[in-house]
Amino acid sequence: MTARPSLPFDPIRRAAQLWEGRWGAQASPGAMAVATSIMRAQQLLLAQFDAALTGFDLTFARYEALVLLAFSQDGRLPMSKVGQRLMVHPTSASHIVQRLQMQGFVDRIPNPADGRGTLAAITTPGRAVMEAATGSLVELGFGLEGLTEPELAELFRLLEKLRRSAGDFSPSPSPSDPRAPQAGGPTHY
Repeated sequence: MTARPSLPFDPIRRAAQLWEGRWGAQASPGAMAVATSIMRAQQLLLAQFDAALTGFDLTFARYEALVLLAFSQDGRLPMSKVGQRLMVHPTSASHIVQRLQMQGFVDRIPNPADGRGTLAAITTPGRAVMEAATGSLVELGFGLEGLTEPELAELFRLLEKLRRSAGDFSPSPSPSDPRAPQAGGPTHY
């Protein structure tokens, strides 16, 4: 992947200045700049993740599904839970699992608790590729190597607040640090 030259200025900061100049402070130039920055950060992170995962023939979405299954109590989950936990449409979850199944990383098996349902189950090769891919992402610092541990915790706290207020999950007490499980809480999905 060829790096493109950096701009000599921050285009999002400049857009916020132009935004305020055209529509005034009441048009929330700060909110526009933050929202645009989040979207750009996502693009940058996904590009880095894709580059790090390409050697494993994984996308970040498929990697997330493997991690989800590996973290589950017995390495398998109903398809409905896969979609819910990955926060994607059921059709997207099915596509992700179908691709992982074609790669031999996941098996789809009948759900004994629901005659019509299907379970996604991580395979031994799926666990192995997930572990190797995790090492690659950890080495990359998940694309956030420019931030200190306190900055990571603060950024997570702010984004968690944004997600909670948008209804992404039910407001309930949770740790500030995503790496610290709650005392007595489950360690699996």
